[in-house]
Amino acid sequence: MMRLNAVACVMATTVLAGCGPTGYETARPAPCPRITILADGADLTRYRPGAVPDLASMTADARLIGFQARCDYTDRRRSVVAAISAVFEVERGPGATGQAAVELPWFIAVTDANDSQLIDRREFVTPITFEGNANRVRVQSRPVSFNFPADERLVENHNVRLSFQVTREELEANRRRGPR
Repeated sequence: MMRLNAVACVMATTVLAGCGPTGYETARPAPCPRITILADGADLTRYRPGAVPDLASMTADARLIGFQARCDYTDRRRSVVAAISAVFEVERGPGATGQAAVELPWFIAVTDANDSQLIDRREFVTPITFEGNANRVRVQSRPVSFNFPADERLVENHNVRLSFQVTREELEANRRRGPR
């Protein structure tokens, strides 16, 4: 009897394995460009104007900690739209007495595969508000869309770089401090 059950199981498995497609085909997902955060521009520390840049005068310390991205075909699969949102974590500093908001300047740049040609660059300012007595907040920007030709090699051979818009002094401070 046990042997008969084993044979029946093998036969049922063989029959089920032979079942073909159900008529529904899943489309390949749209390709996405390579998206990264520039290490030298991932931090932004601001101080009170005219003050010595130290902990007591720091008004905000922000980090570009990630991003959300979605790539979809559009226009009958002739192009791909990449919608990208930056994710920030911001801490209000001791020098921000009386300030409930800060503005974060940042940009997205699109380059070719070798980073030898700048194709597109857009600048943004994301306002951050600290509610009540909160000193730390995590915020996601609104999505920014870029269109690429649908040929997969063309989409995947683009780099998308996110970074804060930093001054020369802020860039040098980030390089001295190193990644956090």
